[in-house]
Amino acid sequence: MNRGILLAGNESSLSVAITAETSKRVEQFATAFIPNRLSNSIGDKIFPAEPMIPLVWNPGSPVSARALILAAENRLERIHEAIIICAPPSLRKSPNDLSSSEIEIMINDHIKGWFYLVKELIAIFKLRQIGTLALVHSEIENGKEETSDVLAPPASSAFRAFAQNILSISQNETFQVMGFSAPSTSDNAAFAAFIFKTMEERSKQNNGKWHKFAKPSKLRLPFGR
Repeated sequence: MNRGILLAGNESSLSVAITAETSKRVEQFATAFIPNRLSNSIGDKIFPAEPMIPLVWNPGSPVSARALILAAENRLERIHEAIIICAPPSLRKSPNDLSSSEIEIMINDHIKGWFYLVKELIAIFKLRQIGTLALVHSEIENGKEETSDVLAPPASSAFRAFAQNILSISQNETFQVMGFSAPSTSDNAAFAAFIFKTMEERSKQNNGKWHKFAKPSKLRLPFGR
């Protein structure tokens, strides 16, 4: 049986890196990336390419979350591993300048979607008593820009709190749930490789825990050597 992997999350440089790392491991995998629908936000576009199977996902709809799971299993035969990536784009705009549609997009695309999709994935993994769910979080770092970011910090905090709750109740499950985090300035390719390395260890000790990525510092030799 093929190794069925589903990647889902928002378009970002981290998603690009995890997509590239996934393509090294399987002949095909399914993706469901949230397009950047806010005109003033900053994000990375992901273009479908082999061996990706791009699927449609409306993150603000619980029906769409169920449809996504069915579509992924139809194309992959079964979802063995799901990697959920939260690295929301920045939206530097004064809060009083936000339109109602922008607020709705922020909540639907970057907060509600995680809840609906993770709920569906846990349901099928619990039913089968096997599977791996990786919750990947790109930590927001405070900048010094004049206009504050009204999207990334609240979306990131909501995902972190939700993931922490899922991890805390999953330690005794037969399927694996793991959290991964790294600063947004990290080497995304190295972070992606770290995620897969940890997942492929298949260790019960990794279940229900945050795995924080930190790039090893270079060895400093004494002066004169």
